[in-house]
Amino acid sequence: MEEVSKKNPKKDPELVATRTQEIKNWLDKHREQIEKGELILYIIDECHLLWGNICGYVWGRTDKRIEVPIVNEKEKQTYFGAVNYQSQEFFLKAYPTANGEHTIDFINYLRAHHPNKRIAIIWDGASYHKGKEFQAYLQSLNQDKTSSDSWLVTCLLFAPNAPEQNPVEDIWLQAKNFVRQFYCFGSTFAKVKRLFELVTHRQVFNFPKLHKSAAFSQII
Repeated sequence: MEEVSKKNPKKDPELVATRTQEIKNWLDKHREQIEKGELILYIIDECHLLWGNICGYVWGRTDKRIEVPIVNEKEKQTYFGAVNYQSQEFFLKAYPTANGEHTIDFINYLRAHHPNKRIAIIWDGASYHKGKEFQAYLQSLNQDKTSSDSWLVTCLLFAPNAPEQNPVEDIWLQAKNFVRQFYCFGSTFAKVKRLFELVTHRQVFNFPKLHKSAAFSQII
């Protein structure tokens, strides 16, 4: 019997390789600024936490089924998350949904931590990352800059349909696994959210994928 794994048929390996090389080239060009702290690099992703996420596999008696009381397993909380590449500190902020307005708010939230610094962000190609609202925001920030190297906020895109490129995905998985391990404290969705936030916001994540990813290897 052979093991079966999931594969996204829309994933283009050639595009992944091309986009990875583009990111590496850009990072290598700006390596000195990143190392000096003049340019702050964030890797960003969004997560939709469901109350039902508390259900999974846990250790327990084999002769007894473990049941978790959940009123509405589809109750949802959207989070924007960003890991600072240099410090490895993770920043989390909750929103009602993911859209252009909340994307702008989150970027401003990150910028507030670095007054007078430029920021570069790497993320996926979600529609609200590229929509008119966010493009207008970038234009308002960068319009008086004569060169892209002086932009206050620079955005780089991972290739589409390849979430494994983004190390923030590992942070989401680690946090959800933690919530499942402590399912006994998740009697309300508010408590589930507190558990999730406890192990993510302002925590430091020093895991191999962040440094072994090909896209970031040139700035280690």
